[in-house]
Amino acid sequence: MHDAHTTKPRANRRSWLAPALIGSAAALGASALYAVVQAREAERRHPPIGRFMIVDGVRLHYVERGQGEPLVLIHGNGTMIQDFLVSGIVEDLAKRHRVILIDRPGYGYSTRPRALWTPRAHATLFQKALERLGVSQAVVLGHSWGSLVAVALALQAPHLVRSLVLASGYYYPTLRADVVLFSPPAIPVLGDAMRYTVSPLVARLILPGLIKAMFAPAAVPERFDAGMPKELMLRPSQLRAAAEDAALMTPVTVELQAHYRDLTLPVVIVTGADDQIADVGRQSARLHREVPHSEFIVVPGMGHMIHHLAPDQVIKAIAHAAERTNVKGVYEWRQAKANVNEDSFRMPKPAA
Repeated sequence: MHDAHTTKPRANRRSWLAPALIGSAAALGASALYAVVQAREAERRHPPIGRFMIVDGVRLHYVERGQGEPLVLIHGNGTMIQDFLVSGIVEDLAKRHRVILIDRPGYGYSTRPRALWTPRAHATLFQKALERLGVSQAVVLGHSWGSLVAVALALQAPHLVRSLVLASGYYYPTLRADVVLFSPPAIPVLGDAMRYTVSPLVARLILPGLIKAMFAPAAVPERFDAGMPKELMLRPSQLRAAAEDAALMTPVTVELQAHYRDLTLPVVIVTGADDQIADVGRQSARLHREVPHSEFIVVPGMGHMIHHLAPDQVIKAIAHAAERTNVKGVYEWRQAKANVNEDSFRMPKPAA
């Protein structure tokens, strides 16, 4: 009797466990297939818009517009080069600059081999890519996570970066809920399973809210809503890149912040006063106090996507950076402006 009572529940357990496992596996398989199909459809609808080069085994997708002094634009986390193109600033900047936009590894149509993609690793790759394009000196703008890449590039290749524009950046380690929320797809094995099953579905649901938060308190511009290829942002490959960048955000700032005072080139910092992604006081304002010769532009009422919300101010920041060359140039530039002001109000000397 005892044996009969103990073996029966085990048999019942096996009877429902096997179908449940099979059903779960089938659901995961269907989700993975859906993710792959959706990714291919997104790429069919939004094919590459630029050219490709291979640098250190990484296929980089890049776009060039205009002629003149080189200007490099580095996008933030989760986006791609279309972020700058849709904003409209490239059209204006291309009248005076050779504008170069590169999809960071894992975004858009650039590949992302398994590696630790810190801002310094990005900077090494970008330096080689720009040298391949024949760029000897450039003004460099980084937005959000891209600002860390821009800083790393200036530190590693000061001969290459003539001046910096840092837009809506994150520079110092702070506790951030979004880092915890978006990092799991970066975990090896588990993250791979997530980004082909659960993550694309969840990302599709929360993406509208995330985009709204990036622009808040301002509204999302119609131009962004209509022109940004959001489907590309939901591909498993790009979700992995975004998760890895989110996971690295705090650790990399711990290392980089020790070197901000080494930035002796002209730096223009621009941000929205009401940025709800990167705290202005703890990030941009603090960097301005710490970096010598920096200029700080704060736009009232604007959020994180400053190049969309205040394009004229970003273009102005780039113009300020472009007219300054190095530390000596900054001093001479400020002295020239001061002398102009002094001469305007200087009384003539009395005749002898």
